[in-house]
Amino acid sequence: MSLTKQTNLLLKPQYLFLLRRLSTEPTPPAPSQSPSQRPPLQDSESSSLISEAVNLLLQTPHNEWTSSSELNHLLFSSSPTPRLFLKISRHFPSSSQALTFFNYIKSNSLSQQNTQILSSTFQAIFELASREPDSYNKLCDLYKECKDQNVPLSINAATLLIRCFGKANMVDQSLLVYNELEPNIKNTHIRNVLIDVLIRDGRFDDALNVLDQMLQRESEFPPNDVTGDIVFYALMKKNRIRRNVSDEETVSLVYKFGEHGVFPNVVWLTQIIFRLCRNKKTGVAWDVLHDLMKLGAPIEVASCNALLSGLGKAGDFKRMNQLLLEMKETDIQPDVVTFGILINRLCKSWRVDEALEVFEKMSGSKEIDWVPIEPDVIIYNTLIDGFCKAGRVEEGLGLMERMRSQNSCKPNVVTYNCLIDGFCKAGNIESGQELFDQMKEEGIVPNVITLNTLIDGMCRHGRINSAVQLFKEMMRKGLHGNAVTYTTLIHAFCNVGNIQEAMAWFHDMCQAGCSVDAMVYYTLISGLCLAGRVDDASVVLSKLKEAGLCPDIVCYNVLIGAFCRKKMLDKAYEMLTEMEAAGIRPDCVTYNTLISYLSKAGNFLAARRVMKEMLNDGFVPTVVTYGAIIHAYCLHGMVDEAMKIFTDMSSASKVAPNTVIYNTLIDSLCKNNQVELALSLMDDMKVKGVKPNTTTFNAMFKGLREKNMLDKALKLMDKMTEHACHPDYVSMEILTEWFSAVGETEKLRKFVQGCEVSAAPA
Repeated sequence: MSLTKQTNLLLKPQYLFLLRRLSTEPTPPAPSQSPSQRPPLQDSESSSLISEAVNLLLQTPHNEWTSSSELNHLLFSSSPTPRLFLKISRHFPSSSQALTFFNYIKSNSLSQQNTQILSSTFQAIFELASREPDSYNKLCDLYKECKDQNVPLSINAATLLIRCFGKANMVDQSLLVYNELEPNIKNTHIRNVLIDVLIRDGRFDDALNVLDQMLQRESEFPPNDVTGDIVFYALMKKNRIRRNVSDEETVSLVYKFGEHGVFPNVVWLTQIIFRLCRNKKTGVAWDVLHDLMKLGAPIEVASCNALLSGLGKAGDFKRMNQLLLEMKETDIQPDVVTFGILINRLCKSWRVDEALEVFEKMSGSKEIDWVPIEPDVIIYNTLIDGFCKAGRVEEGLGLMERMRSQNSCKPNVVTYNCLIDGFCKAGNIESGQELFDQMKEEGIVPNVITLNTLIDGMCRHGRINSAVQLFKEMMRKGLHGNAVTYTTLIHAFCNVGNIQEAMAWFHDMCQAGCSVDAMVYYTLISGLCLAGRVDDASVVLSKLKEAGLCPDIVCYNVLIGAFCRKKMLDKAYEMLTEMEAAGIRPDCVTYNTLISYLSKAGNFLAARRVMKEMLNDGFVPTVVTYGAIIHAYCLHGMVDEAMKIFTDMSSASKVAPNTVIYNTLIDSLCKNNQVELALSLMDDMKVKGVKPNTTTFNAMFKGLREKNMLDKALKLMDKMTEHACHPDYVSMEILTEWFSAVGETEKLRKFVQGCEVSAAPA
């Protein structure tokens, strides 16, 4: 009831007797009971006294309070308590009137409780001011007045000031209030309020300074659960802290709190363990959980699940098993999530049989002394997906039938998607389509993942037309594709060289409003470049930039290579300049592409300049670099120069030549009538551990035939058999013509006996 209403109520006739009571002299106390010895007022008496006092204070002018015997008797004749004056002060309409009341009671001589009464009265003044307009400035002025009057703050008054100044972003003022408090007033509650204010203002280090005093082993005011909630909530919500708090700091705080019997609740502990595991600190997470167990923290299954998940991702199945045993020993009942984590990790590690064993044990309560847990649809789907990815689709299908036998767990669209994907990846598209039809018959609506799974399977196995028909049919039925659907079709048509159809699907994708990502553009650019349509590739590149995307190094390399193959060196350099302007440095592929083109064009001087730039840019020439230059020299009949490069790469650069480089040199040397040198290269291959292939032997057979070096050829044929290199039709053509002419067909027959003649490589 407001003060105005209380005053009006007391002025009514039926309540005039209260006023008469206030106007009469009180009965003096009995001699045996002085005012200071009287027992405290009961609640009903206190409430009545407060009402009487408030009404009399409001009706009497401020300047007459001191001279009012009625008021003085009412307030000071009995045992005045801080609580009484606090309640009376709270009933004033404004802080200014309450301050006047404060000055009035201060002018009266009180008992030893004088200081406490003044503190309580000022507390009420602060409370009133905090609810008034311009409250923060008023509180500042009142706090200054409080200090000037040498009135100590009560705990509640200090708490109110710290909190109010914090809300007004006057955190320095909050700190000032706290620092000026008497040490015995700075209890856990006030410290909690200050820590919360500091953290909300992003001053985490200042909050830690206050917290460190609480966390000392012999602290007079140790932390409590509220302290823990404030700090752990802030640690988990990092947007409240203006600096990065390391995992080590977090763990240190957990231990320090634990020494005082304060532990993060299940939510915070679970998040801490999850974050440690995510940051690949599973060992630290393991120690935290077990150390808290030793300190007596209540550990729940959610925290254990977080650690199990982290251990599973790290592949630490030994500790997973140990944690499960510890859960059993400490009566932490695993839930369906626990088993889901185990089954999921085992499936992802291709340990499907072990996952099935865990699945079977879920309901075997007698064997594992756990309450039986019925698997849910997620666990079934996880296990089915594991079987499908392991190529055991039929077993996955059997699990779905077992799933149907459970009343509370039925197959859903995810179940069918897993099985359809398994059949499609196994090349059994028909079974995938049968499942697709079956799910529709059961009333399970296919989603875009179902569609994409089937289309991807069809495209992978060369059934692109069937994929297009399915897509169009589903579109007619209202199931529209997404970016993945269109990208799959575009990629499939690019792979078979049907760029026209790929471009048509690209336009359809844009019209359908699908977000075209960089991979779609890259796929088109690559397909167009392979088809030699560099102008169209440039157009797609422009569209990529218009979409706000940036080509990556792979995209630029594809374009540079395509322009080089088209002998459009100016465009290739234009791409190179644009790439560097975009902040993308050339890589080995870029340099090798340019070196290969320039070398094949006979511009060896420019090729050497590019190689010099390559070295200056910190890249070491690779076997591909040397192979391109050697091939170009051989192509232009400069075998001696090619051999110099070969010698340099083997000695100075220490890059080991591969079979392709040896084949190039051996073929060129044989064509240049340097058969002996070619044979020595074959010996060099043996020394360096490079295996010759059928192409190597064919090149040598051609050279030996031109020199009619039959004995060398026969030895080479024996080596070819030793290396398990099967002759192809090129080998047979060379040897048949030669051996028939010299009458050695029987030796040729023995050579090919038992050997399968393979097709020559393209």
